[in-house]
Amino acid sequence: MNRLLLVLLQLLLTIVVLGATAWGAGLLIFRLSGTIGIAAAIGFGIAGIAGAIGLWSGAPRLPLSFAVLFVGLLGWWSSLLPSHDRDWIPELARLPQIAREGDRLTVANLRNFRWRTEADYDQRWETRSYDLTKIEGADLFLSYWSGEAIAHLLVSFTFKESPPLTFSIEVRREKGEEWSSLAGFFRVYEMAYVAADERDIVGLRTHARGEDVRMFRLRISPEQSREVLLAYVADVNRLAAQPRWYNTIFTNCTTVVYRLVGSVAPGWSFTLPLDPRVVLSGYLPGYLKDIGAVRQDLPLGELIRLGRISERARTISLDDPDFSRLIREGVPSAQP
Repeated sequence: MNRLLLVLLQLLLTIVVLGATAWGAGLLIFRLSGTIGIAAAIGFGIAGIAGAIGLWSGAPRLPLSFAVLFVGLLGWWSSLLPSHDRDWIPELARLPQIAREGDRLTVANLRNFRWRTEADYDQRWETRSYDLTKIEGADLFLSYWSGEAIAHLLVSFTFKESPPLTFSIEVRREKGEEWSSLAGFFRVYEMAYVAADERDIVGLRTHARGEDVRMFRLRISPEQSREVLLAYVADVNRLAAQPRWYNTIFTNCTTVVYRLVGSVAPGWSFTLPLDPRVVLSGYLPGYLKDIGAVRQDLPLGELIRLGRISERARTISLDDPDFSRLIREGVPSAQP
């Protein structure tokens, strides 16, 4: 029995050591440049394998040496601090800030670019005001660019007598920096909020990128929409004051929204812990259906079919002031 427990403990420690080895090697590859990073990762990988072997060969100095090396790597990792002061790509150069006076919100650095292609666009940064007493609801957009598993999420708040206010959580890339989902685990990218006009943030995806954008009207009252919007406002201002790392799993366009919406309890049946469909955001519509956040009287497939707006959106000019109204035509309303 004691022998079995010892073997199980060795197996557990081996898994921990090899997991730490993979994470540390990834950190070195993505945080150190070129051949230096590769060489450091190889060296760290050899140390990790030696540590795992030492667990079984009766050479405790090997796993202990690796543990010391790993603790040192953790110390370096924890010293990596996010920053607002980098040479950002133009569309993420400014972070929104939102002031509230009573029932009026004033959004500074609201993005309203006009996109012809991803590389050809007119830059427009604006300040807009919104009346919280005139909020009507909230809609969700999912933009698919590579298969069904992953999509980018946008949340848009609708108002009487005002255009929608749309939020996107994005990787804040520097000029010349490429996106890698693996690099997103290793404190490579900062997080950014974008507050935007739908003609910008949706039009970028429907017109300039040609992505498959799907829209879902959320079953949420004006009062609940207001609370969700104010949760956004608070987090937008927190980020503007204190930079934050983006993480591919834990701090991305869906997990952050999940926490924001859950914090104000809009009456949906949230599942805990985090549902895999929140991480694999392309499958989010099924999760929304299960928690009661979208129409319940229509099959999921019908909601998805009617929510595909890209083809219709591309027939509408991004200069058309009725863009937001027109892309909603045919999309099922929040209530029957």
